[in-house]
Amino acid sequence: MLTPLIPQSQLDLPENLQNSEQIQPLVVAISLSNFVKNTLQKQPELLHQWIEQPPSIENCGHYASRLDELLTAVENEEQLGRELRLFRNREMAALSFIQSNKLGSVEFVFQKLSDLAESLILAARDWLFERCCQEYGTPMNSLGEKQELLILGMGKLGGRELNFSSDIDLIFTYPDAGETEGGRKPIENSKFFTRMGQRLIKALDEITSDGFVYRTDMRLRPFGDSGALVLSFAAMEDYYQEQGRDWERYAMIKAKILGEDSQNLNHRYLKQMLRPFVYRRYLDFSAIQSLREMKQKISREVVRRNLTDNIKLGAGGIREVEFITQTFQMVRGGRDKILQERSLLTVLPRLAQLGLLSAEQVTKLHNAYIFYRQIENVLQAIDDKQTQTLPTDQQDQERILYACKSYQQQVLGTQNSQWVEHDFTNWSEFLQKLAAYQNEVRQIFNEIIGEEETEDDNPLNEKLAEWKDILHFEIAQDDLADVLKNYPSVQENDYETIYRQFLTTFQDWVKRPIGGRGRSVLRNLMPKIADSIFQREDYLVLLPRLINIVDKITTRTTYLELMLEREQILPQLLTLSSQSVMIAEQIARYPMLLDELIANRGLTQVLELENYQSALQDYLIRIPEEDEEALIDALRQFKQTHILRIAAADILGVLPVMKISDHLTYLAEAIISAVVNMAWKQVAKRFGEPEHLEAGEQGFAVIGYGKLGGIELGYNSDLDLVFLHNAPENSQTIGGKKEISSHQFYLKLAQKITSIFNLNTSAGVLYEIDMRLRPSGEAGLLVSTVTAYDFYQKNEAWTWESQALVRARCVYGADSLKQAFEHIRQSTLALARTSGQLRQEICEMRQKMYQHLSSPSEEKFHIKTDQGGITDIEFIAQCLVLEHSHQHPQMAIWSDNVRIFDSAVECGILTLEDGEELKRCYTSLRNKIHHLNLLRKESVVEATEFIAERAFVGKMWQSIFT
Repeated sequence: MLTPLIPQSQLDLPENLQNSEQIQPLVVAISLSNFVKNTLQKQPELLHQWIEQPPSIENCGHYASRLDELLTAVENEEQLGRELRLFRNREMAALSFIQSNKLGSVEFVFQKLSDLAESLILAARDWLFERCCQEYGTPMNSLGEKQELLILGMGKLGGRELNFSSDIDLIFTYPDAGETEGGRKPIENSKFFTRMGQRLIKALDEITSDGFVYRTDMRLRPFGDSGALVLSFAAMEDYYQEQGRDWERYAMIKAKILGEDSQNLNHRYLKQMLRPFVYRRYLDFSAIQSLREMKQKISREVVRRNLTDNIKLGAGGIREVEFITQTFQMVRGGRDKILQERSLLTVLPRLAQLGLLSAEQVTKLHNAYIFYRQIENVLQAIDDKQTQTLPTDQQDQERILYACKSYQQQVLGTQNSQWVEHDFTNWSEFLQKLAAYQNEVRQIFNEIIGEEETEDDNPLNEKLAEWKDILHFEIAQDDLADVLKNYPSVQENDYETIYRQFLTTFQDWVKRPIGGRGRSVLRNLMPKIADSIFQREDYLVLLPRLINIVDKITTRTTYLELMLEREQILPQLLTLSSQSVMIAEQIARYPMLLDELIANRGLTQVLELENYQSALQDYLIRIPEEDEEALIDALRQFKQTHILRIAAADILGVLPVMKISDHLTYLAEAIISAVVNMAWKQVAKRFGEPEHLEAGEQGFAVIGYGKLGGIELGYNSDLDLVFLHNAPENSQTIGGKKEISSHQFYLKLAQKITSIFNLNTSAGVLYEIDMRLRPSGEAGLLVSTVTAYDFYQKNEAWTWESQALVRARCVYGADSLKQAFEHIRQSTLALARTSGQLRQEICEMRQKMYQHLSSPSEEKFHIKTDQGGITDIEFIAQCLVLEHSHQHPQMAIWSDNVRIFDSAVECGILTLEDGEELKRCYTSLRNKIHHLNLLRKESVVEATEFIAERAFVGKMWQSIFT
């Protein structure tokens, strides 16, 4: 026996009705629904109307005409919202009254709920259309025809199966592009209908003191939340022809044009346009697998969200009845036209007519579905809340028992109704009856959709399945949070950041022409990537880097398949990308580098130093000499491939810092050699070759300064170059289309070399090159003779230029030129210098650099420019060379700092301890810079780092320069 929630004494009834049996239906309605009680309290006049004329199936309905009359007096949108809400609550309460008192069948109730929703939506639409036309003008097409907003009601609204507290799924569309007429300023139809659509959603969805009309969901529209709110027919057609997916076909089965009019040409055209997308002409068995995957996703969602006792999503529940029915509609609806219906209850008996299900199976599905819907409607009518979960509250359980012990349902395939009686007397017996229905539905479902799902013993597969469920363009934040909770390393306050990263990415991907095959690969690849990333502590670093890589190959299915099928790629990619944003960006820009990750050789083995040049020659042989663009691209590809290998060897600890620089330097030298020869052939083809040369000679040398000269290149180093030649004063070229002086030839050669290096394409430049260390700097010639270079270094060079010469090397040229340069270098460095003046000039230069290049901070240490850093160590080495080479020629042999310090120890200039410690400090600082380069970070660390190294370098500076 239900206890009334409002005692009769509190109902404010006329005295003659206080104990009358006439009031009992009202008591039942209130007892079964808090919503009814609240509505009567807020609208007391409704109570008196019901007493005079209780709700019944005869006086229920006619919503559209009643709303039209009601809204004629509405003057503004605030008043519109209030009237819609009050009307909705009155009519919903009346339908709850009818349901609670078993005055109408289950089908009658949800059909009337659907009619009510349709009427409210259309009434709001029509009122707002007139208001928008007053404000913006009337939308017209190019033929001068008035345009209208058509609304597709999806899901249960479209099928006339709405629940008491359902969301409504809508899609907005309009026929043709054009602009408004009659307003102050014409606007495009798309803007008109978008503004109108936004106002319509607000009118329905906004929660006010009067509640809401309907929670409105627009995510079923093309492109979901990332798509336009309203689309023209043409845009809709393009989308569904090119990008529509199986789940959208499934949803579109129930799509109904609200207020559909068979005489309306726009309505007829829209239906004809959508029908081929939903119903294929052939038997479409591929839909079964798609539906199976959708159902598996729902099942995993039930587990993930702990949705126990859910009559909709649980095994054998409402959703499985819907899946069974709509599977046949998707597979056979194109051929069997009688299946092209929106209502599940209309389609069910036709499945028996076609022999697709037995009459017994159809009856079981029908009876189970009605039983579920009765429970669902009673549940939602209690508090006007969208729920399908069985109650744990005893009073709500009693409400379910009362409502479901007996109820009306239509006889299968007819309009007649019959009473259904159940014999349960308590909640336990109710659950037994429910389980019986669920078992029957589940058995049929497994026969139609697939074998009964079995738990996979591999937890990884289950986790990947969960990721697969949520990683799509409509990704929900709550679903993502549920999955991320399974990863102990992921912090809850990072969920929002992760969600935004995924959401932005997927909304972009859905608009790309990825193709069916590519999207299928992505659906399997992204779960693996996500699972791998969130097992790590550095997930926030890795997520954008890996997404960026995948983003760049979404339309290149071959690379997607490569990442998916070659299991060794992803772990290596994670390792490299976590420690190097440079590598991650390079792979994103040049996906061919993924090939390097297939075999371990690409990570653990680099070329022998002496093999870079021959390997590059072999790489270029396949390209025609005359195809300059292809040759330059090949040079870049070679460089990128080998920098990836070198960086991988660095990150994995295969090579020490000194060897890393060696490899980067030898790689650069090989490319310099190839560029010079490429430029030589092109210049010589036009102008011939200098006449003083013997066959095979070039008489040209490239001098490398700085890190290139010191065999200390980093990942981001530019190349400091100087060009020399040995042409006599009056030499000419011979054998070309046009003869010029040899000096002009070498100038054009130098210009061509720089243009090849500096050519900026989508892949960037080959290397940044700097020519400012040539004699007289930017004011000097681009290329000098050996003799002029010698004279300049010995007679005109500043001290800082002599310092630079310490770290100079001939990196390209014949042996004779290399020997000539080395003689110039060593003899220049060995010139006697006044120690005090030399040290003073070096200190002044260092002070200028410190003032202009360094930004001192107590919290940070700039490894290169701050005191105690790389520059100080380099200046110490240069001072030792310039000060002592005239007495110790060995000091002028080497151009790299480490061997300079070794030479200083051998010559007794430094103690062994000081020399070793200087080398350790230098290599430690360089190693840190290398790794910061890989992360695309500046050479700056916390001031608490390298304290001992900085102190020692400072001590050595003081001992040498004071």
